Amino acid sequence: MADDFELDTDDLKRRMDGAIASLRTEFASLRTGRASGSMLDPVMVDAYGSPTPINQVGTVNVPEPRMVTINVWDKGLVNKVEKAIRDSGLGINPQMNGTIIMLPIPELNEERRRELTKVAAQYSEHARVAVRNLRRDGMDQIKKAKADGLSEDDQKFWESEVQEMTDQYIKQIDAQLETKQAEIMQV
Repeated sequence: MADDFELDTDDLKRRMDGAIASLRTEFASLRTGRASGSMLDPVMVDAYGSPTPINQVGTVNVPEPRMVTINVWDKGLVNKVEKAIRDSGLGINPQMNGTIIMLPIPELNEERRRELTKVAAQYSEHARVAVRNLRRDGMDQIKKAKADGLSEDDQKFWESEVQEMTDQYIKQIDAQLETKQAEIMQV
């Protein structure tokens, strides 16, 4: 059995790509001083008894560079949407106008920019941990195959493959973090 051992590297890559995609989503939610509909993606509203993304309870628009509007479809949810935005930690003060909630995006001050770069660093560290956990999963599969009779040469080959893949993904995460931090600090 050990001679025909083949680590499913495609599965590991797919799962590591998932960690990168999750990081991109988290980065998109960070404010950089410009309005973006994706900054509301992580905000969940308690609608109809379950947490629901804002874009499923209303239309999110960006009419101006410093304004996001949400046209809530159900009048009964307007206050819940407003509360979810206030509690989200985005640092935005919603303004109500009937069923439309306006979110003026304030200019970021230096202190807030530094805080956001720290948050970006935390997001990227979570992604690194996810990638390292996947590396551990791959190494565990290799160790199990070794116990089943995998040769030491094959073990070293597969371990180096997994480590190489991990290093590539960590580099991608670091590059994305640098880009995002530069974007946040840009005045």
